[in-house]
Amino acid sequence: MTALTNVTICRTCGVETSTPPPNVCPICADERQWLPSTGQVWTTREDLESEQHSVSIAEREPGLFALRVEPKLGIGQTCYLAQTEHGNVLFDVPPYIDDKVVAAIAELGGIQAIAASHPHMFGLQLEWSAAFDDAPIFVCRADAEWVQREGLNIWFYYQQSEPVPGVRLQRTGGHFAGSAVALWTGHDGEGVMLSGDTIGPVARSGWVTFMRSFPNYLPLSARVVRRIAASVADLDFDRMYGNFGQTIASGAGEAVASSAERYAEWVSGVHDDLT
Repeated sequence: MTALTNVTICRTCGVETSTPPPNVCPICADERQWLPSTGQVWTTREDLESEQHSVSIAEREPGLFALRVEPKLGIGQTCYLAQTEHGNVLFDVPPYIDDKVVAAIAELGGIQAIAASHPHMFGLQLEWSAAFDDAPIFVCRADAEWVQREGLNIWFYYQQSEPVPGVRLQRTGGHFAGSAVALWTGHDGEGVMLSGDTIGPVARSGWVTFMRSFPNYLPLSARVVRRIAASVADLDFDRMYGNFGQTIASGAGEAVASSAERYAEWVSGVHDDLT
């Protein structure tokens, strides 16, 4: 295991950055994110450790574990470790790491590959990679410009990739040009989608949504939402996990199709007579 470094991190989005850091985090300055009214705040891994941050691990179903930083840091995402017989994949990356969580993940089989659904979820991807034998980090080529800290372990893909046999990354676009989902097979043989912010389960059971920006409430067009739905229409999945802990326990494939059409109708004015 490589010793952890004192990497610089944006406190607002939780993404590691270059040394020295820029004046402003480009990810937070973008219209999909936000900067604090007090201005840019950088922190370090050691500072966060002194503040007693930690990473919790909870089993969501056999072979799938949710990782969250506590107390909340950055965007507050839920990340997932998916186990397979060919190795484990970390999908979406926590904005913090320490020796304790590295040891806990090692007991679960370690990490053989890392991928994020989109740049808001890059977290400390190079630090997590270094902690697990330089595990390759899969980044969609369309989002290459958003990588804030470069490293030799970053591998770029285009539309699809298979980080380990049995786990598939599928580019959908939408939230970011390179937004992607991951498909994993549960122990019961059913397909499971890890959707990130790409396709978001919502409060109403069996519904999902699609957004350009969640915190700033920027929508996507009807054409783009239908394109996202079409990009996953041939994938076999029954369950879905979003990156804020939301789930669809069954019927997730139909939820995407029906929700996409509902959304497209509303943003294109089909139901304006109801407003």
